[in-house]
Amino acid sequence: MTDQPQREDDTAEHVAEKPQATQPEGGIADVRETTPEPAAPLAPLENNVHNCALVIEGGAMRASYVSGLVNVLLEQGIYFDYVCGISAGSTVATNYVSRDMVRTKRSFVDFAANPQMGGLKSFLNRRGFFNADYDYLGCIEDGSMPFDWQTFQANPARVRIQAFQRDTGRTVVWGRDHMQTLEDLMACVRASSTMPGIMRPIEVDGQVMLDGSLGAGAGLPNHIAEDDGFEKLFVITSRPAGYRKGELSAVRRRGVIHMMKDHPYARNAMLTRPERYNEELAHLEELEKSGRALVVRPREMPVSRTTRDVKELEHAYLLGHEQGIAELPRWREFLFGE
Repeated sequence: MTDQPQREDDTAEHVAEKPQATQPEGGIADVRETTPEPAAPLAPLENNVHNCALVIEGGAMRASYVSGLVNVLLEQGIYFDYVCGISAGSTVATNYVSRDMVRTKRSFVDFAANPQMGGLKSFLNRRGFFNADYDYLGCIEDGSMPFDWQTFQANPARVRIQAFQRDTGRTVVWGRDHMQTLEDLMACVRASSTMPGIMRPIEVDGQVMLDGSLGAGAGLPNHIAEDDGFEKLFVITSRPAGYRKGELSAVRRRGVIHMMKDHPYARNAMLTRPERYNEELAHLEELEKSGRALVVRPREMPVSRTTRDVKELEHAYLLGHEQGIAELPRWREFLFGE
């Protein structure tokens, strides 16, 4: 077995303080203030799936396909009481908990047309290929991508988001106690999604955070739900059936070693991720064979993690949505015995 990054289960049950996202020395990005949350809370919502965890893999813009699948859940009124995600999967998860079908799609389709989202110019200006300052809070501030904070708060579902501490090698899993404000929530989502070399990291609770896929599970979040005691999982992946990560090429290995020369924990996590991911995938397949997990895999994946062409992303979304509609009877049988 490949060495696993250290694990710190920084859970909603165990953490009393909210995250403090700050700007440390060295140009790591800040989290800006947003408008105050609405004062009047909504009445608590009800969920109808209580004995099964919704588990959402990331994959950057591959989440366009995943979002099509997730919107079928929302359209059909399938509401899980426990949701976990890593990287882009954390954005999809929080959109799902806020029950916002429009934002679920726009986050990984329409939003790509916004020049402030990122791109080569943003990368050359050292804001990252994905402009995280804008993509998580800036777009909420200017109204281009509002987030339904009231509904998120009113939803009693447990929410779990994973990130990786660059300088300790610890995996951190946050829960509701780390999501007391909209700023807190977006700090968690951004930290979980910070792909090394592509996005500018932030500090949370005094630690520089990187993409949760570098931590335990190597990007597959099923272990989060298992650690929380769930024996039944509904897992949405962003890779087709039969996928396995290949070994890093010599060029990519040298690139990782150079980029992370001062950060040995992150370097080791990146170098060992393919093997760790494949091990976790094999475990997930065993859960599937035993009947404990229903795994929803894309029938095909027409986009990459950095695709910005809206037509291509729209196509991926529609493929995901069509697949979800077609598989709905299988989903209902697994979840409700119908």
